[in-house]
Amino acid sequence: MKNKYEAVIGLEVHAQLKTQTKIFCACSIEFGKPPNSQVCPVCLGLPGALPVLNQEVLVLAVKAGLALNCAIAPLTKFDRKNYFYPDLPKGYQISQFDKPICHDGYLIIDQKKINIKRAHLEEDAGKLVHSGAARLHGSAYSLVDFNRSGTPLLEIVSDPDLNSADEARKYLTELRNILRYIDVCDGNLEEGSFRCDANVSIRPVGSNMLGTRVEIKNMNSFKSVKNAIETEIERQEQELDKGNKIVQETRLYDEATGDTHVMRSKEEANDYRYFPEPDLVPINIAVSFIEDIKKTLPVLPEVLRQKYVSEYQLTYDDAYVITEDKELTGFFETVLKLNVNPKTACNLLLGPCLGYLKENKLAIVQTKLNDNHIKDLVSNLESAQISFTGAKQVLLKAMETGNSISQIINDLGLVQISDEVTLKKFIDELILKYPNQLQEYKAGKTKLRGFFQGELMKATKGKANPQILNKILDESLN
Repeated sequence: MKNKYEAVIGLEVHAQLKTQTKIFCACSIEFGKPPNSQVCPVCLGLPGALPVLNQEVLVLAVKAGLALNCAIAPLTKFDRKNYFYPDLPKGYQISQFDKPICHDGYLIIDQKKINIKRAHLEEDAGKLVHSGAARLHGSAYSLVDFNRSGTPLLEIVSDPDLNSADEARKYLTELRNILRYIDVCDGNLEEGSFRCDANVSIRPVGSNMLGTRVEIKNMNSFKSVKNAIETEIERQEQELDKGNKIVQETRLYDEATGDTHVMRSKEEANDYRYFPEPDLVPINIAVSFIEDIKKTLPVLPEVLRQKYVSEYQLTYDDAYVITEDKELTGFFETVLKLNVNPKTACNLLLGPCLGYLKENKLAIVQTKLNDNHIKDLVSNLESAQISFTGAKQVLLKAMETGNSISQIINDLGLVQISDEVTLKKFIDELILKYPNQLQEYKAGKTKLRGFFQGELMKATKGKANPQILNKILDESLN
């Protein structure tokens, strides 16, 4: 049955900027340090302590804005966002309200334009650590770690242009990919340096009116974002079908149960009582400053994908995967300079190589593989010295040992048998060994060809050149 509702989704992403120190003080933002070991009067919000803007934060924000096709504000300022929570030491957060540093950008997802309303700078809060079942003085307790307080964030807010959980996942994947590509954010979801909140509403299909939105928090993977949005869409559909109204609120996603539950009623901008931050002056951003940063931008992933498809005839899916990782892309670009067949090189990198990297949680630069390994391996494949199956084994050994391709092929005994006389002997022996199967094949049971092929590969220990083997096998069987 056709769905009578349409989802409308907007995403708010908090990307932690890759600086060495916090946004308004000189404290380190290194992850995993002992609680409250990276704090000072400024990030603890102590009386009389004044913030000073970290210039690198400004550089990274402009860089991100340019990569996301945003306009960069010639005049930007900071504001106080007032709310009270135990992990917010000052009782307010320094953020940006009406003059964000970046605005009116977009990303293209599956040929659909997703508008980015704004990207603004702000400081992170601390982190509450809850005791769970533990008890102190007869009651459960929470502790607060202010190491994260003052960490620089770029909050990237999309328009409600997404219409499914799958679109939301693709948008987040591409956004994270770009930020990592330009070295603005490491995109580490486990360490909380790339976090997402989703605003979800539904409306009757064909309607232009927006429904009541619900914000979902506590999603720490792309999978949980997709699941949480699907769960919330289903919940809202059921509520409307019962004749109930959707309440504007913030809900938390529970990964264990797959459900969302109410956290609090949703605040509006006026609830935060925004006003200009009196301790920080407005910032004039010169055109020359923006132009200098623009020169540092690498070629972005989508541009490379189009190049790989048009110039090297890669599929778009393969081009997409190879540009998901900046280091893998750089390696592929180096290989291409050696006049290697792009499609064969791509197949090697996206097959055994990528599988090895993911399994061992490594970047390609952390292995012993180099561009000449790929060149030599492609050469051996094209000259039929080894099969693609053998090439996979050789590639894995090269990544682990760094030995030459010729040495690894010899060590593993993977030189392919391409001599027709030798292969004909194997086939003749097999036909003599299985006369009944031969008669059944000739009587019309053509599926037995696969049996003969499999037995031949066993007999040659997988070393037979498949193309030559198939040619001689067909001649012999028929």
